[in-house]
Amino acid sequence: MLPATAVALAVLAALLAWPVPALLARAGWPGRDPLVALVCWQAIGLAGGLSIIGALLSHGLAPWAHSLPEAAGAVLAGAPADDPVRGDHWITLTLAAVLASELVGVLLLSWVRTARTRRRHRELLELVVQPAQVPDARLLDHPAPVAFCIPGARPLLVLSSGMVAELDDAQLAAVVAHERAHLREHHHLYLLPFVAWAAALPVLPAAARAHAAVRTLVEMRADDVALRTLDGPTPRRTLAQAIVVAAGGAGGGVPSGALSVTGGAVGARVRRLLDPPSPLPAWARTVALASAGLLLLVPTALLLLPAL
Repeated sequence: MLPATAVALAVLAALLAWPVPALLARAGWPGRDPLVALVCWQAIGLAGGLSIIGALLSHGLAPWAHSLPEAAGAVLAGAPADDPVRGDHWITLTLAAVLASELVGVLLLSWVRTARTRRRHRELLELVVQPAQVPDARLLDHPAPVAFCIPGARPLLVLSSGMVAELDDAQLAAVVAHERAHLREHHHLYLLPFVAWAAALPVLPAAARAHAAVRTLVEMRADDVALRTLDGPTPRRTLAQAIVVAAGGAGGGVPSGALSVTGGAVGARVRRLLDPPSPLPAWARTVALASAGLLLLVPTALLLLPAL
């Protein structure tokens, strides 16, 4: 059973490493519901990791038993293998251990580095910013129109003096609502796995594609959340104008690890605000979420069901 499981998991891993991310990145529907698309991207990343590591383990542990849980239990108990253990079994077991360690290690390292960078930027900014007229925001004396937030245990929302000077009250409120959406929904956690994926597998085109797509979707989601809180007759145009003004500053002064209103594909976001797509139908949302759940269920079932 394990050789067949290994082949099935390897095929699934190959699909999730290139064609599936490519199709999702080129699809038109994610912009209609960024949150559902973000769930799908998270499922692709997690299922892909489970599949490739599971395929290697399934092949490497095949001599010990006919299911992965039984084989793993036999190895941990020091039981002898039922069949001869060849060199390819040891190689795949080594690759599984190395890949799992790299993926988990890079994820933890990325989290630690990002948290340290954000803490350092927050400490430096707190020395130079002053309270802004906007509640819970800080004002930075900087001529470029800049707005960003630094997430974490002590989140910081920063507006530059250039941004305050160039925007009217409605546009400034739109920018602040966008940044507050990032903080409230913890969008930095959506990005972290894909930052680690791109760092761990830089030769894989899907890694960079996934990171770019998730970054844009996070910004689109923040736009949508911000629009719910904005007043005025044309909140979409107001937010789009604010994004264009901020993009004119070329993102100057935005520290690494921060989430900025000019993050993601600015042009696509502005077009989406000015010409909003129709919402994703309920049936389509259900299909997309069910597909994401199925992506996680399939490798889990391939690994565990033979033992039942």
